Amino acid sequence: MTEKVDQSKRHFLTIATAVTGSAGIAFAAVPFLSSLKPSARARALGAPVEVPLGSLEPGEMVRVVWRGKLVYVLRRTEEMLQRLSGVTEFLRDPDSADTELQPIYASNEHRSVDPEFLVVEGSCTHLGCAPIPQFEVTPSTDWFGGFFCPCHGSKFDLSGRVYKGVPAPTNLKVPPYSFTQTNVITIGIDSGNA
Repeated sequence: MTEKVDQSKRHFLTIATAVTGSAGIAFAAVPFLSSLKPSARARALGAPVEVPLGSLEPGEMVRVVWRGKLVYVLRRTEEMLQRLSGVTEFLRDPDSADTELQPIYASNEHRSVDPEFLVVEGSCTHLGCAPIPQFEVTPSTDWFGGFFCPCHGSKFDLSGRVYKGVPAPTNLKVPPYSFTQTNVITIGIDSGNA
């Protein structure tokens, strides 16, 4: 006995099975492909960080994290900039001769692309503590404002240059950065600006 086969039903079942199988493969592939992408933590560790400057007033500082490191962005006032040349005799490396601590465009008294904005890693070069910003002047102690590490007494001026006679051996490190927009600094992208 031969039975008559309904070809239209067979065709429908073949297409339905193929569609269902394809959907199942797609649903199974999504988590697998997602696992191949770097995690949010891994992306954050290497990704550049944008710092908007529009709301940063003169004399104010913001802290951001880039590649797991604390970075200070200070908008210096005219008075702060004038104090930079008055502390030279108290500094261990006033000319920032150690070029491994900064990009070439930061080899100047203000250690920055734009004198108004200081960008330094907030990590003491002695043992890695986070220096505290203390911008007030106290002339009786030869303090002209800058960063003070309370752990062991290291002091840095308003350009992150280290004072003589403190445990920290070198100036604060300047990370690579650039002005990618009018009021935005991008930390992690080296513009090479002079």
